[in-house]
Amino acid sequence: MRVDKFLKTSRLVKRRTLAKEICQQGRVKLNDVPCKASSTVAVGDLLSIQFGHKVVTVRVENLLESATKEQASQCYTVVKEEGIQEEDIV
Repeated sequence: MRVDKFLKTSRLVKRRTLAKEICQQGRVKLNDVPCKASSTVAVGDLLSIQFGHKVVTVRVENLLESATKEQASQCYTVVKEEGIQEEDIV
């Protein structure tokens, strides 16, 4: 599954176009490597997403083509959530 579609389906990001934009800005890393929106994500991969002044790292648990609100939270597990310094913001 594409990274942008996973971010939208899992409801980590509201819209797929927004997911694509943050990937283009270099704010999403797949297994510690900056990725494109079209990169393939698999179960067990780690995704790090920069949201403003924090970085959320999640482990992919399920890949669903579409998900309800309850199912979306089962698509990933939050590994860590950390704040970042002003000079580290992309």
